[in-house]
Amino acid sequence: METFLLLVLALPIAGGITLAMVGHLPAARDVNAGFSLATLLAAIMLTSGVIENGPFLALGEWFFVDPLNVFLVTLTAFVGFTTSLFSRPYMQVELERGKMTPRRMRLYHSMYQFFNGMMLLALTTNNLGIMWVAMEAATLTTVLLVSVYRSAASLEAAWKYFILCGVGIAQALFGTIVVYLAAENAIGAADALTWTKLAEARNLLDPNILAIAFAFLLLGYGTKVGLVPVHNWLPDAHAEGPTPISAVLSGLLLNVALYAVLRCKVLADGAMQNGLPGRMMVGLGLLSVLVAAFFLFRQKDAKRMFAYSSIEHMGLMTFAFGIGGTIANFAGLLHMTVHALVKSGIFFAVGHAAQKARTQTMADIRGLVTTSPTVGWGLMLGSLAILGMPPFGVFASEFLILTSAMESIPWSTPFLLLGLGIAFAAIFSRVVPMVFGEPSIERLPHPPALVPVFIHLGLGLMLGLYIPPYLNGWYEAAARMIGG
Repeated sequence: METFLLLVLALPIAGGITLAMVGHLPAARDVNAGFSLATLLAAIMLTSGVIENGPFLALGEWFFVDPLNVFLVTLTAFVGFTTSLFSRPYMQVELERGKMTPRRMRLYHSMYQFFNGMMLLALTTNNLGIMWVAMEAATLTTVLLVSVYRSAASLEAAWKYFILCGVGIAQALFGTIVVYLAAENAIGAADALTWTKLAEARNLLDPNILAIAFAFLLLGYGTKVGLVPVHNWLPDAHAEGPTPISAVLSGLLLNVALYAVLRCKVLADGAMQNGLPGRMMVGLGLLSVLVAAFFLFRQKDAKRMFAYSSIEHMGLMTFAFGIGGTIANFAGLLHMTVHALVKSGIFFAVGHAAQKARTQTMADIRGLVTTSPTVGWGLMLGSLAILGMPPFGVFASEFLILTSAMESIPWSTPFLLLGLGIAFAAIFSRVVPMVFGEPSIERLPHPPALVPVFIHLGLGLMLGLYIPPYLNGWYEAAARMIGG
C-alpha cells in the first residue's frame, strides 16, 4: 500500500513539473486530465488496500492513512479529476476569448496539479508541522490560480485571499507551536508533532496549553474553512478566479481545512475533557450559517452567491462536529462528501452558463433550459440538491444534523431552521429565472463538459438513498475517532 500512497503523492507533483514545461500547448488539457486520472486510480487502489488491511503507517511514520482521511483522499482525487475534465472546454473558450494566454495556461495547468498534490499531502501526513506546510503551499498555489486572469478584480481577490489566509495560517502555525510545547515534556521532542503519538498521549497533555493551542488552530484553519468572521476572502476568490478553481476551492480546499481542525479537535478534547472545543465549533458554525444565509439575498453574481452557500454549508459541518457524538459526526462526514460533490457540480453548470451569457450577473442569465437544456437542468437539480431537497444526500445529512441539534442543543434548532429557510428562498428565487426565464444567451463554440455535472449529482442522489457498506463503515469508524 505504500506504493500506492507514494503514487498518490508523487503523480500530482510530477504533473505540475511536466505542465510547467508544456502547459501552454493544446495537448496540455489532456495531460492535465491524464495526471488527474492516474492520481484517482492510485487513490482507489490505496482505498481498496485500506478496506482490506486497515489503517497503516508509512515511510517511517511520516504518513498515516486511516478511516478519517482515506475517503477524503479518494474524494479529493475524484473531484480533481472531474474538474480537470470540465476545465478542458472551459479554459479553451477562455483562451479563445482572450482572457487567457498560452503563458497563463501553463501557469494554470501546473498550479492545478501542485494544488491537488498539496491537498493530498495535507490529508495523509502524520505530522502536524507538515500538514501546516502543505496548507500554506496550497494557499500560494491558489493565489496564483485566482489571479490568473490578471484583471483588476482577480488581482484584488488574490491579494485579499493571500493576506487574510496568510494571517490565518500564521495563527495556525502559532497553535501548532503551542501543541509542540505541550507535547515536548509529555512524549518527547522527537514525537511532539506526530499525530498518532499525540493521539495516544492526548490525556497527558496540559489542558490549559491545549485550550490556547486549539483557539489559534480553530481560528487559523477556520480562515481556510471560510468560517465567519474570517470568511471575507472566500466570495471574492470564488467569483473572480476561473470557475474550475471555484469548484476545487469549494469541493476540496474547504474540506481539507476542516479536516485539519478535526485532527486538532481530537487532541484538544482528549486533553481538556470539558467539551470546550466542541462549544467553540458550535458557536462559529452557527454564526456562519446565519450570516451566510442573510448575505445570500444581497448577491447579484452567480458564483458569489454559491460561494456564500459554501460558507453556510461549512458552518453547518462545523456545527455538527462541534456537537460531537457518533450520529452528529457521521452526519458531518456525510455532509462533507455530498457538499463537495454537489457544489462542484453546481460550479460546473454555473461556469458554462456564465460563459454562454458572457457575464456572471444572474439578471443577465436567462432561459438556460431553452438554449442549453443540460446546463439548465444541471443547475436546477444541483440547486435543489444543495438546498436539501429529498432524496438528495444533503437532505439526509441535514436531517441528521437537525435531529442531533434537537437532542443535544435544543435552543440552536430554530436558528438552524431559520438559516436553512432563508438560504432556500434566496437561492431558489434566483435560480428559477436563470433556468426558466426568457432566453438571453448564446451557444458556446465548444461543447460544454456536462458529464461531470450529472456524475456528481448522481452520486449526491445515491448517497441520499443508499450508502455503500464500506463507505458507511468508514463514516462510522471516523465518527468514533473524532469523538466529542
